[in-house]
Amino acid sequence: MSNSLVIIPTYNEKENVEAIIREVFALGGSYHILIVDDNSPDGTAEIVASLQPEFEGCLHLLKRKKKQGLGTAYIAGFHYALDRDYEYIFEMDADFSHNPADLPRLKEACEKQWYDLAIGSRYITGVNVVNWPITRVLMSYFASRYVRMITGMPINDTTAGFKCYKRAVLATIELDKIKFIGYAFQIEMKFLAWKHGFKIKEVPITFTDRSKGTSKMSKGIIKEAIFGVIQMKIRSWFKKYSQVGRGELTIDS
Repeated sequence: MSNSLVIIPTYNEKENVEAIIREVFALGGSYHILIVDDNSPDGTAEIVASLQPEFEGCLHLLKRKKKQGLGTAYIAGFHYALDRDYEYIFEMDADFSHNPADLPRLKEACEKQWYDLAIGSRYITGVNVVNWPITRVLMSYFASRYVRMITGMPINDTTAGFKCYKRAVLATIELDKIKFIGYAFQIEMKFLAWKHGFKIKEVPITFTDRSKGTSKMSKGIIKEAIFGVIQMKIRSWFKKYSQVGRGELTIDS
C-alpha cells in the first residue's frame, strides 16, 4: 500500500490521460493515482478504466455526473484520500504543465524536510514558465502579487496548482466549507493552510503550457479570483484558526 496519492482532475483529457498516468507510474511504486473525471464526453474516463487492470490497486477512478469545477473535484479527491489513510496527497494537472518528475521533490519537502505543504512554484526563482504568451505570464505573475498584497501571505506563487499536502493539513481544513470552485480554490487552500500555521515550502519548478487538449481558463474563473480574494480576506477577520504549526516558509536552495 502506497502512502502517496496523486489526484488528477480531468475533463476532456483523452489526449493526455494515458501518458500522464504512465509517466507517474514510471517513477516507481511510490505513488497511487486518483483520476477525478467530470463525465468527459470525449471518453477520458473510459480510457482510465481500460488501464485499471494493468495498474490494479494503484489506479483509481472517481466518475462524477457532470462538470462541477476544479475545486469540487479536488475536494472529492481529498475526501477519498483521507478515507483511505494516504499520508501525502498531491494535486497535479493532466496536461503535462506539471512535470511528473517533480513529484519526488515535492514529497521530499514534506516527508524528509518536515514541511506540511510543498508548492511547486513558478515564481520563486524568477519566472519559470514555458510556451505561455507574455500577456498570460504577466497576468499570472501579477495575480500572485495581487493576492500577496490583499492576503498578506508570504507566498510567491499563490495560484499554483502543483502541490503536496500532508494529510494533517487536509484533515484540519474544513473542506466542505471551501467557497471557491475555480482557480481561486488554489488560493483559498494556501490561505487556510497558512492561517492554520502549517509549515509551507515553495519548491521551484518549470511550468510548461499544454501541447494537447484545451485550456479550461475562462473570464468567470478570473473574476472569481479577483473579487473572491477580497471576500476571503474579509471573512478571515471574523474567524479563529487553530495554530497547528509555526507557519514557516522557506525557499528551496
